[in-house]
Amino acid sequence: MSTTKKTVHSLRNRWAALRAAVTTLALGAGAWSTVAAQAVNDLAGGPAVNQLNFHPPVTRIAEEQHWLHWFMMILCAVIFVIVFGVMFYSILKHRKSVGHKAEALAEPIWVELGWTIVPLLIVIGMALPATKVLVAQKDTTNSDLTIKATGMQWKWGYDYIKGEGEGIGFLSTLDTSHRVMSNSGKPEATDDYLLKVDNPLVVPVGKKVRIITTANDVIHAWMVPAFGVKQDAIPGFVRDTWFRAEKTGDFYGQCAELCGKEHAYMPIHVKVVSAEEYTAWVTGKQKAMAAAADDPSKVWTLADLVKRGESVYAANCVACHQANGKGAGPIKPLDGSALVTAADKGLMINVLLNGAAGGSMPAWKQLSDTELAAVMTYAKNNWSNKTEQIVQPADVVAARK
Repeated sequence: MSTTKKTVHSLRNRWAALRAAVTTLALGAGAWSTVAAQAVNDLAGGPAVNQLNFHPPVTRIAEEQHWLHWFMMILCAVIFVIVFGVMFYSILKHRKSVGHKAEALAEPIWVELGWTIVPLLIVIGMALPATKVLVAQKDTTNSDLTIKATGMQWKWGYDYIKGEGEGIGFLSTLDTSHRVMSNSGKPEATDDYLLKVDNPLVVPVGKKVRIITTANDVIHAWMVPAFGVKQDAIPGFVRDTWFRAEKTGDFYGQCAELCGKEHAYMPIHVKVVSAEEYTAWVTGKQKAMAAAADDPSKVWTLADLVKRGESVYAANCVACHQANGKGAGPIKPLDGSALVTAADKGLMINVLLNGAAGGSMPAWKQLSDTELAAVMTYAKNNWSNKTEQIVQPADVVAARK
């Protein structure tokens, strides 16, 4: 066989192999997308399967953001087509191979003015509606409800500062069942995977809600796409944003600032309810808070503190230190820890109140004195740590001063 025939034969074989590989990948991708589409459904108020566009808006600001997005995209597309159309037409029509020759052209004043004034007018036409939307996003005046959202590794703390429900405060953490699914490595097909929380933020429909954001460790960001809201939460700073939901339902978001190894486990769930339902929720929440309020001067027994501490540990500490207290990677174990078992309980109290290791161990001042005492007593008397030491709420109260 000649060299030419061998080359042709080799090229044919390579082409056949390439087509087979492409076909296999296409079939595999199609099968995967079909299975994925069957396994998970669109989440109302959250992400959709194979979503390409923005979330459906439920606030006026979000609607204006969508309009602005499409206005800018269409305008840029038109400019792109016109500019490149003229450019490629000129290149093809006046190319040297068909006899055209380059020549020096005079530049009349109308040309100079044209390519200066027209782009300026286009930029102004884009800036005006964009500025209008941006200014509206920052107008937090005359709000009906003010809520402080505090980002922390890795959950959100909500405090109702002004309006109906003033005085209510709670932590919102990823639901433990979703943590278990994630740790398994083979999570079940769940529409709200890693978006379910134990305590959603509840707000009334049709009311202007001002959100004040801050953080107690690193930078976080409070984002709910359906509301058209994204605001950074920065330690030591107070920022604000707002929304007015125009329909009831559940709406989801996530921390949108890379905040550490648990960044993907910091969801946001906002439940928008009717005015009557909101009033009922406020009443129930206030009663529950009053019933759960602890007297920091109360002296607890070891058994009661350990029982209380187990639930506090499961809600706040297990994500890093694990249920068995062994830690993981750079996270130090609590089982057998010299700090935990030390007779000087002030050492452990100081760590929980102020954090340690440059922020790797966050501060937990947001927990109550009783919760902190309970979780420390639990750690001191669980696993192999059988110290029989007790940390009373009064000890934490004294350390806060």
